Amino acid sequence: MLSRLLRTGVVTLGRRNISFSRPKGKEWKKLFEFAYPERKAIGGAMGLILISSGVTMSVPYAIGKIIDIIYELGDRNNSDEEKKKASTRSRLNSLCTALVVVFGIGAICNFGRVYLIQLSGQRITARIRSRLFSSITKQETAFFDTNKTGELVNRLSSDSMLVSQALTSQISSGMRSSIMALAGGGMMLFMSPQLALVGLSVVPPVAGWAVWMGKKVKNISHEYQNTLADATHLAQERIANIRTVRAFGKEVQESMAYDEKMSLVLDKGVKEALIQAKFYGMTGLTGNLIILSVMFYGGFLVTQDVITVGNLTSFILYSGYVGIGLNGVSSFYAEIMKALGAATRIWEIMDRTTHMPLDTGLILPMPLNGHITFEKVGFSYPSRPDHSIFDGLNLNIESKQILAIVGSSGSGKSTLTSLLLRLYDPNMGRVCIDGTDIRELNTTWLRNQIGIVMQEPVLFSGTIKENILYGTEGKIEHEEIVSAAKESNAHDFIMNFPDRYDTLVGERGVLLSGGQKQRVAIARAILKNPQILILDEATSALDAASEHEVKEALNRVMKGR
Repeated sequence: MLSRLLRTGVVTLGRRNISFSRPKGKEWKKLFEFAYPERKAIGGAMGLILISSGVTMSVPYAIGKIIDIIYELGDRNNSDEEKKKASTRSRLNSLCTALVVVFGIGAICNFGRVYLIQLSGQRITARIRSRLFSSITKQETAFFDTNKTGELVNRLSSDSMLVSQALTSQISSGMRSSIMALAGGGMMLFMSPQLALVGLSVVPPVAGWAVWMGKKVKNISHEYQNTLADATHLAQERIANIRTVRAFGKEVQESMAYDEKMSLVLDKGVKEALIQAKFYGMTGLTGNLIILSVMFYGGFLVTQDVITVGNLTSFILYSGYVGIGLNGVSSFYAEIMKALGAATRIWEIMDRTTHMPLDTGLILPMPLNGHITFEKVGFSYPSRPDHSIFDGLNLNIESKQILAIVGSSGSGKSTLTSLLLRLYDPNMGRVCIDGTDIRELNTTWLRNQIGIVMQEPVLFSGTIKENILYGTEGKIEHEEIVSAAKESNAHDFIMNFPDRYDTLVGERGVLLSGGQKQRVAIARAILKNPQILILDEATSALDAASEHEVKEALNRVMKGR
C-alpha cells in the first residue's frame, strides 16, 4: 500500500486555434453522416414537404383562376348571360371546394413534416452529445490540462444543437424554400416566359452574394462560439467555487470579469448580426425587386391583352414565392455554414485518437501481488515540458508493504499517484506492477485494482448510496453497502439523516461535512476492494474528532493490503 501527502494542483487550460477554408466534399459528407441513422424519418419528412409544397404552389394559380372567374362574372350583366353566369358560379364553387380539400391535405402533411423533423432533431442531438461525451471521457489526462471545461461543455451543448438544427429544421426549411423558388420560377416561365426572364434576372448575382456571405458567417460563427465557451468556462468555474469567491469577497470582481468576457461575446455577436443583416437585407431587397419588376412589366402586358389580370396576379404571387424562396435558401446556406463551423469543433474531439486506450492491453492473473516499482523514471507534465519532476527516479514498494512518501510541496508526491494510475506516462523509464510495465496493461483493469482516498474527496451530486457504489461493477447488495459504511465509521451519521442512504449530498458533496465526506470516500474504497490502496493525506483537513473516526476506519482498510 502507498500512503503519501497531496497538494492541490493548478490546471493550465488552453485552446487550439483553427483556420478555415472553403468546405470540402468530405466535410459535407461527415456533416450529413450525423443524420444518416435518421434517414428514414427525414426521408419521410422530405416526401411530406414535397406534397405540402405542391399544395402551397397551387395557391397562386388557383387564385388567378378565381380572379378571372370573378372578372368574367362581372362582365356578364344582361339576362342572356344568366345561364353562363350560373355555369361560372358552379366552376367557382367547385374550385373553392377543391381548394379546401387540398388545403386539408397540406395541413396533414405539415403536421407530419414538423413531427418527423423535430423527432429526428432530438435524436440527432442526443446521439451527437452521447458520442462527444464518450470521446471526451476517453481522452488522456493531458488533454484536460490544455482544454477548458467550459469549452468542452459548450461543444456538448451549443455546438451539438447547431449541427442538429441544421441537419433537420434548416434542411426542411431549405428544401421547402428551394421548391418554392424552383417551382415558382417554373410556373413563371410557364405562364409568361418573357415576363419571367425580367423577374428572374436578379437571381444569379444574389446566388453569388449568398455563397460569399455564407463563408463569412461560418468564420464569425466559430469565433462567436469560442468566445462564448470562454465565458461559459469562467461562469462554471466561479459558480462551482462560489464559497471561495464569497470567502475572499470577490463577488463584484468576478461579476466584472464575467462582464468583460460577455463584452467579447457581444462584440462577436454584433459582427455576426451585421453580416446577417447585410445578408438578409440584400435577399429581401432582391425579392422586392422581383415583385416590382413583374408588376411594372406585367401591367404593360395586361394593357396589351397579352396576359389576363388573373394571370398577372398569379405571376406576382409566384414572384413573391420566388423571393421568399431565395431568402430561405440563402438563410439555409448561412445556417449550414454555421453548422459546419460547429461541427469542426466537434470533430476535433471525435476524431482525436487518445494516447491511452482504455479497453486494450494485458490483464494480469489474479490475485494480484501488488509489487510496485518505479525504474529510472523521468517525467515532466505535458503542459510544462521544460519543468522536470523526476529524473531517473527509482522506487520499490513490496507487496503488503505500508510506505509513507513525505516531501515538500511540488516535490512530486502527487505525481507518483498520477503515474501509478497511468493518468500520465513517464517520459523515460517505466512503472511496473508485479514486473509488468503498466503501459502494457489494460488501463481500465489497472485502475480497478487501485483504490484512492484523497485529501479532498470528490463526491458527485446524488445520494450517499450512489457515491459509495461509484467505482464498483455488477450488482451490489444493500447489506454490502452498509457493511462498507460501518467499516468506514460512516453508518452511524448516515442513519441520523431522515433519508439515510438516500440522502442527497449536493454538488461535490457540499451538504456533508469534511469528515463525513471523507468517510463516504473510504466506504467507496472499501466496497471497491482494491489490491493497492493510496491514502492521499486523508486526515490532514479534519478536526480531531473526525480525524480519530477516519483513522480508525483507515486502520481497518489497510489490513491485507
